Amino acid sequence: MTPDIEVSRDIAAAPSAVFAALTDITRMGEWSPETHSAEWNEGFDHAAVGAEYTGHNRNGDKEWSILARIVELVPDERFFFDCESRGFIFSKWGYAIEPTDSGCRVTEYSQNLIPEAARAGSASISGVADRLTHNRAGMEATLERLAAALE
Repeated sequence: MTPDIEVSRDIAAAPSAVFAALTDITRMGEWSPETHSAEWNEGFDHAAVGAEYTGHNRNGDKEWSILARIVELVPDERFFFDCESRGFIFSKWGYAIEPTDSGCRVTEYSQNLIPEAARAGSASISGVADRLTHNRAGMEATLERLAAALE
């Protein structure tokens, strides 16, 4: 992944606790200001490479759902997934966890793959015209909420 955005935060919690929280996708609504809920798709019930889940997103009065597929998973270190619609991967997301003396540093990554020609349509679905600024703010809030829950 070549991220458009990466945001880091030190969290006073063990890497294993952070990894467990992030990979329990049913809790994503606790951290993310945009993804208000998520559930495993049929045939999947835990984080593993290839596992799929659906994230339900909200921005103001706009709501939409996306398919996510886990593409990289290293216990207590990395959790990366692709988001797709109609077979097209439109964004990549991930978390890297590094141990520190007081817990760990968590870095969230985001890469927007929506072609320029499709960005207006995407904005009409989500209500987000400036995805870069919106995602950065959301990532900062996600890590802040994660820290608050685990520290």
